Amino acid sequence: MQKITILAGLVLALSCGIAKAELKVFACEPEWAALTEEIGGDHVDVFTATTALQDVHHIQPRPSLIARFRQADLAVCTGADLEIGWLPVLQNTAGNPAMRPGGDGLFFASEGLKMIEVPTRLDRAEGDVHPQGNPHVHMDPRNLIPISQRLTQRMAKLAPEHASLFRQRQKDFAKRWLSQITIWEAKAAPLRGVKVIAHHKTFSYLLNWLGMKELNNLEPKPGIPPSAAYLNGLLMKLKSDPASMILVASYQNQRPAEWLSERTDYPIVELPASVNGIANSATLEAMFSRIIERLLEAAT
Repeated sequence: MQKITILAGLVLALSCGIAKAELKVFACEPEWAALTEEIGGDHVDVFTATTALQDVHHIQPRPSLIARFRQADLAVCTGADLEIGWLPVLQNTAGNPAMRPGGDGLFFASEGLKMIEVPTRLDRAEGDVHPQGNPHVHMDPRNLIPISQRLTQRMAKLAPEHASLFRQRQKDFAKRWLSQITIWEAKAAPLRGVKVIAHHKTFSYLLNWLGMKELNNLEPKPGIPPSAAYLNGLLMKLKSDPASMILVASYQNQRPAEWLSERTDYPIVELPASVNGIANSATLEAMFSRIIERLLEAAT
């Protein structure tokens, strides 16, 4: 009788373990880790490969990343060649068949979205060009709704035992998110038409959403550091068509922005390029709230 009781206990423990099994997720960037956790709740175990204080164009595929990639059920990345310098190395060395091109374990957030700044000419002389367009799609909060829908479908396919929970959490997220977008847009109305200089094309989707105008970039070409001659030329252009502020991401070199700010008195606005990029931006909602707060402060 005692053996039967012990056996029944073991069976129950195992069944509970299966029921509570977590989907192991490798998130290439913090924004996708945050979105996956919104959908998955306690049923996802998310590892974030990068931080908001790193330039995700240039990441070293360390052995620890390879090990995490090998163990993952799902990799959630931006795509559009944002991770082209390191994701293929993980795919080729981790030996995880689910992460091969076309595999169910590989999810690219940018797929199916309307991309902006798609180049008409592909030439490495033009800098860090992305053939499919600007990959920083998460900077328009409206994009997170269709991305969350597609991600939920993929997660439900990989963990069908939690599919109903994933779908309900996505619906709850979408309802809350749409409401928050309405609040942000109303609050940010004074920013419409405000002209800015940005270090890189990091915030193009954000500026399009808010109706702001990007006059130019501190980089002469994407990924190319500015020379003194280029900055002087930019300064001359701003005399006839001035901006209101200079935008930099928290991971970017601020020296070019400081040089221009000293000569124009434009405020430098440091913005998070992802979750936890600055203080009090530990969630997706907090990140966009802080962005709008900082832009409004600089515009007044």
